[in-house]
Amino acid sequence: MIPPDWTPHRRDDGELVGWIRPAGDDWAAVDLFGRDVSEAVDWLDAEAVLEAHGIGWLADIWMLDGRADAPLRVRVVEVTPGGSGEAGRVVVKLDDGGAVGGPPTRRFTLPWPAPATLRPPRQGDPSGLTLFG
Repeated sequence: MIPPDWTPHRRDDGELVGWIRPAGDDWAAVDLFGRDVSEAVDWLDAEAVLEAHGIGWLADIWMLDGRADAPLRVRVVEVTPGGSGEAGRVVVKLDDGGAVGGPPTRRFTLPWPAPATLRPPRQGDPSGLTLFG
């Protein structure tokens, strides 16, 4: 659930790109995963960080730790922060390489804000050519 003191920030086209939350006497930018993407800065700088961060990163490959022997390559399917009294969620699916019409891949429902086990790829992570049984 989004705290009441977080202010939504939208692009010019109305698309939500994150929130600005109080950070002491300043403000911090928060992305759609509910993660801080800036230190404490002034309001205009927090807006600029969210504008620069955008939403394109949601389409990237992500890694999900703790669900198999090795990190799993996943793609974000849904990000729902939750409303008044509702828990939010982040839904990811195993990366299928963009296959169309194939069998559905396994999905994982994570809490919102997204846990640290959902992270960007690092060197040494499985590539898209790695198969898991």
